[in-house]
Amino acid sequence: MAALWILWAAFWLLMIGTAIEDQLRDPLTRWWQPILTEGSSALVSTGWMWLAVRARGRHARYLDKPLLWFASYLRWLPLIFVTWITAVYAIRFGVYAALGRTYEHSSWGFVVVYESLKITYIAGLWLGVLFGIDSYGQWQLQGRRLLHTQKALAEAQLAQLQGQLRPHFLFNALNTVSALMHTNVERADRLVAALGDLLRISLRSNEHAMTPLAEELRTLELYAGIMHERFRDRVTLDWQIDSTVLDIPVPALLLQPLLENAFKHGVERTVAPVHILIGARRDNGSLEIVVSNSGSTLAPEHRDGVGFRNCRERLGIIYGDAASLLVRNEGDGVAARVSLPLAESLP
Repeated sequence: MAALWILWAAFWLLMIGTAIEDQLRDPLTRWWQPILTEGSSALVSTGWMWLAVRARGRHARYLDKPLLWFASYLRWLPLIFVTWITAVYAIRFGVYAALGRTYEHSSWGFVVVYESLKITYIAGLWLGVLFGIDSYGQWQLQGRRLLHTQKALAEAQLAQLQGQLRPHFLFNALNTVSALMHTNVERADRLVAALGDLLRISLRSNEHAMTPLAEELRTLELYAGIMHERFRDRVTLDWQIDSTVLDIPVPALLLQPLLENAFKHGVERTVAPVHILIGARRDNGSLEIVVSNSGSTLAPEHRDGVGFRNCRERLGIIYGDAASLLVRNEGDGVAARVSLPLAESLP
């Protein structure tokens, strides 16, 4: 609205300036006469403009139907004609009378027609400006509402996906404890303690969609510790983590399903020793994370399980097309590679 009133003031200053320039060429014209003529028009017009601005809220529902919007304002033109002409000429007659002069003008018939046409032109011009400003404001408001709705939807989807991961994750961890509790109580006790720590981290991740990579790796270490207790003679883990990436935020519980699949498909299905690699490093403006295992390969008809599907959906919600998760055969095993854009590389 500040921009509207600045434009309005500039318009009438231009009108007054033009009138002064035109009428001062007549030596019989006093300097105050063009100012009075256009100033009285500006004063009364400003009153009607103020009323139009005050009525914006009632007409906002018609912004998507321009003809109805303009019609709702222009229906007041007959009243504006009468009040505008009456008020403007009353001011002019009053000022001239106060100065002991007589205000002379064309016939009233010509005045009514001329001033009505001028009012219609000015009203149409400034209603167009007002419509543009209100339409832009409405567009911005709807854009903010859309962004808020999209954010709320994304958060709801993330919560749903995280909710799907936790029962799946807990089920597998409890199966591991169950396999040991009747054969080695001490090891089962250690696993239960580790599982408690793991669940505390999992519950904290419900409060935040993102977590530092160091915290995510702590989750992997706890899970890997539980699984290593179960398969201690059949698996070795290799952590290749660049220390400069530990503070980078990543989606909470994103990597645990990848390590779970490495154990499920690489360790549980073979009695041969399996090597699991967990790596993280910077690479051309991205955070590259890999979880790979030896001892298994993807079948040609391979389809992603629940864990991989959820990871891809979460990446899409948070990063759009800027992030990726690729699962493929590499060497004598399978590698899951996650690529996340770093904050400085985002547009």
